[in-house]
Amino acid sequence: MVDLPLSELLALGAGLLAAGVVTGILAGLFGIGGGGIIVPVLYQVFIFLNVPEAVRMPLAVGTSLAIIIPVSISSALAHYRKGAVDFEAVRLWWWPCMVGVGASSLVAAFAPPAVFKIAFVLTASLIGTRLLAGFRWQIADRFPGRVAMTGIGFGIGMAAALMGVAGGSFVNMAMTLYGRTMHRAVGTAAALGVFVAVPGAIGYVLAGWPQMAQLPPFSAGFVSLIGFVLIAPTSMAFAPLGARIAHRFSRRALEVSFGLFLFAVAARFIASLIWS
Repeated sequence: MVDLPLSELLALGAGLLAAGVVTGILAGLFGIGGGGIIVPVLYQVFIFLNVPEAVRMPLAVGTSLAIIIPVSISSALAHYRKGAVDFEAVRLWWWPCMVGVGASSLVAAFAPPAVFKIAFVLTASLIGTRLLAGFRWQIADRFPGRVAMTGIGFGIGMAAALMGVAGGSFVNMAMTLYGRTMHRAVGTAAALGVFVAVPGAIGYVLAGWPQMAQLPPFSAGFVSLIGFVLIAPTSMAFAPLGARIAHRFSRRALEVSFGLFLFAVAARFIASLIWS
């Protein structure tokens, strides 16, 4: 584990608190759990704190998964109480999602940082395109067969854990492609998020344990414990401010803004791939 003097430990804490404020405001503004925001924000904080390039991206992804655990559980319970969970989808997707998360944890243990950046660029671009397009995509009125559903669930779990999100955007896209309502899609995404965030965080802890010598203080594998403690409550505290700002804009304006944000983040990671 990297030893830091007191001044740098204080800088680490201040940087993570600032990341929590930014994450909370942006998450409230764009109405998402924050994984797509936490990862790029954490990545910039870890650059500022001189965390080695080899562990910077997986550390940001693993910490993001840990941070969104309480949000995922709380959201899942709330949607369950409202009867907005599609249990057919959950039954077909929960275990392939977890298998996909496990596969991404194996990738985290051995893959170079470029793999995580490429995964983020591809998924962020896909979601950003969907938001900017501004129309609902649908290919059928019902789910496909069990084999196809298993493959979709595996893909959701792997992509979400590589990107450091709970998978809500992927589940929403898959559900609406097969004719489910947005309310049903959101509730199901919240339930499946638990099956991504919890095993994902555990997997990243285990994957990063052999590289503890390169990680900053208070890390458990590829999860920054101090990041979890400082960012999770701070982002939850500042999310209402982002929500208040959001109500000043139309839904379409928010979709376009978040789509542009995702493309900006993707461009940032593409630049780091080219000039690293």
